[in-house]
Amino acid sequence: MIIYGHRGAKGEAPENTLPGFLHAYRQGVRHFELDLALSKDGTPVLVHDLTVDRTTDQKGNISKYTADQLEQMDARRNTSSWPLPTGIPALETLLDKFDDLEHLQLEVKKDNRYRLNILCNRLTEIIQRRNLYQTAAITSTDPWFLREIRRRDKNIRLGLVAERKFPKPLNIATTLGCEYFCVNWRILSKGMVDAAHKRNMHVSAWTVNRIHDMLALEEIGVDSIITDYPTSTRMYFDNRAKSLLSLPVKETEQSDL
Repeated sequence: MIIYGHRGAKGEAPENTLPGFLHAYRQGVRHFELDLALSKDGTPVLVHDLTVDRTTDQKGNISKYTADQLEQMDARRNTSSWPLPTGIPALETLLDKFDDLEHLQLEVKKDNRYRLNILCNRLTEIIQRRNLYQTAAITSTDPWFLREIRRRDKNIRLGLVAERKFPKPLNIATTLGCEYFCVNWRILSKGMVDAAHKRNMHVSAWTVNRIHDMLALEEIGVDSIITDYPTSTRMYFDNRAKSLLSLPVKETEQSDL
């Protein structure tokens, strides 16, 4: 089971901040999901909402602030506690910080078409320049945005973020040519997972915070889970793997050696 840190490590550190990613990274997490929006000066920045109201000490739309201004804010409001101030970082600041991440799900939130068009261009350019074709997928609930990414570069991996069973999200993901199917775990079924796998899609479930639910999703074949608690989740699965390796070989198995 692949473990993705949700917004870095949302349950363990301020969401979508460098300290959050660094915290999880130091514990061995190399897969992350994060949210992107466009700053006033056309920079992709890590933020879930289209305003700074919920997570910072400021007010207003993201579009009213430059990347430098966003980075200078204190983004610890209404998120996990943290001892030191930390701002809203640019995507490329994160990419510069870590050079061995295994995979990123870059989720783009809905916005007006003009700003999404600019963001589409910026993300395409970043993926091309940094050669992130294998290590990043652009995900969204917005089929229009995913089609625009595909139109610019057919080799960029896409993922549809599905919140509800209807209209049938897997059919939409198939039409878009998605490689990732990112689904609200509560609507997933084995049939849906099997159908996605037949269409060569990686199934990623969000947001899963209980081990019991993770094991149930693993049982039906989900490829990865996105969790607010990536470090403790990784610890559980790592310990389980070590326990399985330490089990004695059964007598019947020994006789076959």
